[in-house]
Amino acid sequence: MEKVILKVETREGTGKRIAKDLRKKALIPAVAYKAGEKSLSLQLPVGDMNEALHTKAGENVIITLKIAGPAKAKDKTVVIKEIQRDPIKGEILHVDFNEISLTEMLKVNVPLMSKGESSGVKKDGGVLEHIIWELQVECLPTDIPEKIELDVTSLNIGDAIYVKNIVLPEGVKVLNDPELIAFIVKPPKVEAPKVEEVEETGVEPELIRKKKEEEAPEEGAKKEEAPKEAKKEEKK
Repeated sequence: MEKVILKVETREGTGKRIAKDLRKKALIPAVAYKAGEKSLSLQLPVGDMNEALHTKAGENVIITLKIAGPAKAKDKTVVIKEIQRDPIKGEILHVDFNEISLTEMLKVNVPLMSKGESSGVKKDGGVLEHIIWELQVECLPTDIPEKIELDVTSLNIGDAIYVKNIVLPEGVKVLNDPELIAFIVKPPKVEAPKVEEVEETGVEPELIRKKKEEEAPEEGAKKEEAPKEAKKEEKK
C-alpha cells in the first residue's frame, strides 16, 4: 500500500467563517480523530491534499501527518475517513482523518473492476452488468489492495460472478454478503414496440398477432373448398 507524507498545521478556531477564510488562502480545514481521544483541528494546503489523492491507492492511501503549529502534537498515521466536496465545483471543502495503527485490522472499501471482454457480450451480443462497484474488506493497513480486478472473459449469457467466487490476496477478508452478484451477463435487450405502430392500429401488437393466427386456418379452409366446387361443375 502506498504511503504519503502531509505537512499540516494545528488550528485554534472552528466554524464556517474560519473555514471560509482558510479556503480563500488555498487551505483546507481538517480534523483528525482517534477513538477515546479528543479530535485535533488541522489545516493543510489544497495542492498537497490533491497530490496525496492522486496516488494509485486513491482515497485508501495511508498518510503520515507531520504536524506543526502552536498546539504541537505528535505525528500521526491516518487514513481518510471522509472528504466533503463542493457539489458543483467538486473542490475539497473539508477532510476527516482517522488515526490508525499499522498493526491493527481496518475496514475499508476497495474499488471492484472488470478485466477483459465477456464471451457472452462479444459473441452473442449480451450485456455485462456491473452490480457491485466496491467491496468492503478487512485487513491490516499495509495490506489494503489498491483495487480488485475480476476476469470476465469466460462469462457467457446467464453466467455470474458472486462475492463468494472472488479470490482476495492473503490477509484480506471480504465483508459483503457472499451471495451477492458482482457481475452478470444478461441476454441482448429487445426493443419495445414503437408507439407509432400502436397508435396507427389502435390495438396492441400482441392482439394483432393473435388475430392473424386465428384467421389463418379459415383462409386455408376456403382454399381447400375451391377445388370441390370445380369438380361438381365438370360432372354437369
